[in-house]
Amino acid sequence: MTSVRVAGWAAAVALAVGVGAISAQTKDWKIDPSHSEADFSIKHMAISTVHGSFRGLSGAIQFDPADVAKSGVQATIEVSSVDTGVAPRDHDLRSPNFFDVARFPTMTFKSTSVRKDGDHYNVTGDLTLHGVTKSVVLKLDELGKSEQGMDGKSVHRGFTATTTIDRKDFGLTWNGTLKSGDAVVGDDVKIELNIEAVQL
Repeated sequence: MTSVRVAGWAAAVALAVGVGAISAQTKDWKIDPSHSEADFSIKHMAISTVHGSFRGLSGAIQFDPADVAKSGVQATIEVSSVDTGVAPRDHDLRSPNFFDVARFPTMTFKSTSVRKDGDHYNVTGDLTLHGVTKSVVLKLDELGKSEQGMDGKSVHRGFTATTTIDRKDFGLTWNGTLKSGDAVVGDDVKIELNIEAVQL
Protein backbone atom coordinates (compact mmCIF):
# COMPACT_ATOMS: atom_id res chain seq x y z
CA MET A 1 0.00 0.00 0.00
CA THR A 2 2.22 2.82 -0.93
CA SER A 3 3.09 6.31 -1.63
CA VAL A 4 2.07 9.72 -1.84
CA ARG A 5 -0.77 11.65 -3.30
CA VAL A 6 3.66 13.78 -5.04
CA ALA A 7 4.38 12.18 -5.08
CA GLY A 8 6.26 12.72 -4.65
CA TRP A 9 3.78 8.02 -2.31
CA ALA A 10 6.47 13.54 -3.01
CA ALA A 11 6.87 15.55 -4.08
CA ALA A 12 6.11 16.28 -4.15
CA VAL A 13 7.62 16.55 -3.75
CA ALA A 14 11.35 18.04 -5.34
CA LEU A 15 14.01 20.35 -5.21
CA ALA A 16 17.82 20.94 -6.08
CA VAL A 17 18.33 21.43 -9.69
CA GLY A 18 19.96 19.81 -12.49
CA VAL A 19 17.69 21.80 -14.70
CA GLY A 20 19.99 24.13 -16.57
CA ALA A 21 21.37 27.57 -15.84
CA ILE A 22 19.96 29.48 -12.90
CA SER A 23 19.02 33.09 -13.57
CA ALA A 24 19.40 36.05 -11.24
CA GLN A 25 15.66 35.77 -10.55
CA THR A 26 16.03 32.32 -9.01
CA LYS A 27 15.37 32.17 -5.26
CA ASP A 28 16.14 29.41 -2.80
CA TRP A 29 13.32 28.07 -0.64
CA LYS A 30 13.18 25.54 2.18
CA ILE A 31 10.22 23.20 2.67
CA ASP A 32 8.43 23.90 5.95
CA PRO A 33 7.78 20.41 7.44
CA SER A 34 5.12 21.68 9.86
CA HIS A 35 2.95 22.95 6.98
CA SER A 36 3.71 20.35 4.29
CA GLU A 37 2.63 16.78 3.63
CA ALA A 38 2.44 14.11 0.97
CA ASP A 39 -1.02 12.53 0.76
CA PHE A 40 -1.93 9.30 -1.02
CA SER A 41 -4.94 7.16 -1.79
CA ILE A 42 -5.31 3.56 -2.99
CA LYS A 43 -8.17 1.16 -3.61
CA HIS A 44 -9.05 -1.49 -1.00
CA MET A 45 -10.92 -4.63 -2.10
CA ALA A 46 -11.88 -2.75 -5.29
CA ILE A 47 -14.79 -1.17 -3.39
CA SER A 48 -13.36 1.58 -1.18
CA THR A 49 -10.46 4.01 -1.04
CA VAL A 50 -7.92 4.24 1.78
CA HIS A 51 -6.25 7.60 2.37
CA GLY A 52 -2.98 8.28 4.13
CA SER A 53 -0.18 10.80 4.42
CA PHE A 54 3.48 11.29 5.15
CA ARG A 55 4.44 14.29 7.28
CA GLY A 56 8.18 13.71 7.61
CA LEU A 57 8.88 15.90 4.58
CA SER A 58 11.96 18.08 4.00
CA GLY A 59 13.83 19.55 1.08
CA ALA A 60 14.82 22.59 -0.93
CA ILE A 61 13.36 24.40 -3.93
CA GLN A 62 15.03 26.68 -6.43
CA PHE A 63 12.31 28.80 -8.00
CA ASP A 64 12.43 31.38 -10.79
CA PRO A 65 8.99 33.03 -11.18
CA ALA A 66 10.11 34.69 -14.41
CA ASP A 67 11.12 31.38 -15.99
CA VAL A 68 9.78 28.36 -14.12
CA ALA A 69 11.70 26.05 -16.47
CA LYS A 70 14.85 27.13 -14.62
CA SER A 71 13.39 25.95 -11.32
CA GLY A 72 13.99 22.64 -9.55
CA VAL A 73 13.29 20.66 -6.42
CA GLN A 74 14.80 17.96 -4.23
CA ALA A 75 12.79 16.41 -1.40
CA THR A 76 13.06 13.63 1.16
CA ILE A 77 10.21 11.86 2.97
CA GLU A 78 10.65 9.83 6.16
CA VAL A 79 8.70 6.69 5.27
CA SER A 80 8.11 5.80 8.93
CA SER A 81 5.89 8.90 9.18
CA VAL A 82 3.17 7.11 7.17
CA ASP A 83 -0.25 7.63 8.79
CA THR A 84 -3.56 6.17 7.62
CA GLY A 85 -5.31 6.68 10.95
CA VAL A 86 -5.27 2.93 11.77
CA ALA A 87 -2.28 1.86 13.89
CA PRO A 88 -2.22 -1.86 12.90
CA ARG A 89 -2.37 -0.94 9.21
CA ASP A 90 0.41 1.62 9.61
CA HIS A 91 2.53 -1.02 11.35
CA ASP A 92 1.96 -3.36 8.39
CA LEU A 93 2.86 -0.60 5.92
CA ARG A 94 6.19 -0.08 7.73
CA SER A 95 6.92 -3.83 7.68
CA PRO A 96 8.69 -5.86 4.95
CA ASN A 97 5.22 -6.53 3.45
CA PHE A 98 5.27 -3.00 2.06
CA PHE A 99 7.74 -0.15 2.71
CA ASP A 100 10.24 -2.11 4.83
CA VAL A 101 11.37 1.04 6.61
CA ALA A 102 14.21 -0.75 8.40
CA ARG A 103 15.92 -1.20 5.00
CA PHE A 104 14.49 1.80 3.16
CA PRO A 105 13.87 4.59 5.70
CA THR A 106 13.38 7.39 3.16
CA MET A 107 11.98 8.09 -0.28
CA THR A 108 13.38 10.92 -2.38
CA PHE A 109 12.45 13.00 -5.40
CA LYS A 110 14.90 15.01 -7.51
CA SER A 111 13.63 17.01 -10.46
CA THR A 112 15.27 16.82 -13.88
CA SER A 113 13.07 19.30 -15.80
CA VAL A 114 10.17 21.71 -15.36
CA ARG A 115 7.97 22.60 -18.35
CA LYS A 116 4.84 24.70 -18.81
CA ASP A 117 1.87 22.64 -20.04
CA GLY A 118 -1.33 24.62 -20.47
CA ASP A 119 -2.57 25.82 -17.09
CA HIS A 120 -0.04 23.78 -15.11
CA TYR A 121 3.61 22.68 -15.12
CA ASN A 122 5.06 19.21 -15.64
CA VAL A 123 7.83 18.53 -13.14
CA THR A 124 9.76 15.46 -14.29
CA GLY A 125 12.14 13.82 -11.85
CA ASP A 126 13.58 10.69 -10.29
CA LEU A 127 11.52 9.13 -7.50
CA THR A 128 13.43 6.65 -5.34
CA LEU A 129 11.16 4.42 -3.26
CA HIS A 130 11.77 1.02 -1.69
CA GLY A 131 15.26 0.98 -3.23
CA VAL A 132 13.97 1.53 -6.79
CA THR A 133 14.40 4.71 -8.85
CA LYS A 134 11.92 5.58 -11.61
CA SER A 135 11.19 8.73 -13.57
CA VAL A 136 7.79 10.25 -12.70
CA VAL A 137 5.97 13.40 -13.77
CA LEU A 138 4.32 15.64 -11.19
CA LYS A 139 1.52 17.93 -12.39
CA LEU A 140 2.23 21.22 -10.61
CA ASP A 141 -0.69 23.64 -10.24
CA GLU A 142 -0.44 27.16 -11.58
CA LEU A 143 1.56 29.09 -9.00
CA GLY A 144 -0.21 31.54 -6.71
CA LYS A 145 1.16 34.54 -4.91
CA SER A 146 3.69 34.55 -2.09
CA GLU A 147 2.77 35.78 1.38
CA GLN A 148 4.69 37.47 4.17
CA GLY A 149 4.97 35.37 7.31
CA MET A 150 3.50 36.25 10.69
CA ASP A 151 6.94 37.41 11.82
CA GLY A 152 6.75 40.20 9.25
CA LYS A 153 10.05 39.10 7.71
CA SER A 154 9.84 35.67 6.11
CA VAL A 155 8.26 35.05 2.69
CA HIS A 156 6.13 31.92 2.14
CA ARG A 157 4.78 30.28 -1.01
CA GLY A 158 2.61 27.22 -1.59
CA PHE A 159 3.11 24.45 -4.16
CA THR A 160 0.57 21.72 -4.99
CA ALA A 161 1.38 18.81 -7.31
CA THR A 162 -0.26 15.48 -8.17
CA THR A 163 0.72 12.23 -9.86
CA THR A 164 -0.23 8.55 -10.01
CA ILE A 165 2.25 5.69 -9.74
CA ASP A 166 2.00 1.92 -9.98
CA ARG A 167 3.32 0.53 -6.70
CA LYS A 168 4.54 -2.64 -8.44
CA ASP A 169 7.03 -0.52 -10.40
CA PHE A 170 8.78 0.09 -7.06
CA GLY A 171 8.79 -3.51 -5.88
CA LEU A 172 5.75 -3.10 -3.61
CA THR A 173 4.04 -6.27 -4.78
CA TRP A 174 2.32 -7.82 -1.73
CA ASN A 175 -1.34 -8.61 -2.32
CA GLY A 176 -4.16 -11.00 -1.59
CA THR A 177 -7.04 -12.26 -3.73
CA LEU A 178 -10.72 -12.05 -2.83
CA LYS A 179 -13.29 -14.75 -3.66
CA SER A 180 -14.46 -12.53 -6.50
CA GLY A 181 -10.97 -12.66 -7.97
CA ASP A 182 -10.32 -9.00 -7.23
CA ALA A 183 -7.12 -7.95 -5.50
CA VAL A 184 -7.21 -6.83 -1.86
CA VAL A 185 -4.94 -3.86 -2.55
CA GLY A 186 -5.01 -1.76 -5.72
CA ASP A 187 -1.91 -1.08 -7.79
CA ASP A 188 -2.42 2.58 -8.69
CA VAL A 189 -1.48 5.08 -5.99
CA LYS A 190 -2.73 8.64 -6.37
CA ILE A 191 -0.41 11.19 -4.80
CA GLU A 192 -0.93 14.83 -3.85
CA LEU A 193 1.89 16.98 -2.53
CA ASN A 194 0.93 20.07 -0.54
CA ILE A 195 4.04 22.10 0.14
CA GLU A 196 4.63 25.35 1.97
CA ALA A 197 8.12 26.73 1.47
CA VAL A 198 9.99 29.61 3.09
CA GLN A 199 12.35 31.78 1.09
CA LEU A 200 15.94 31.68 2.35
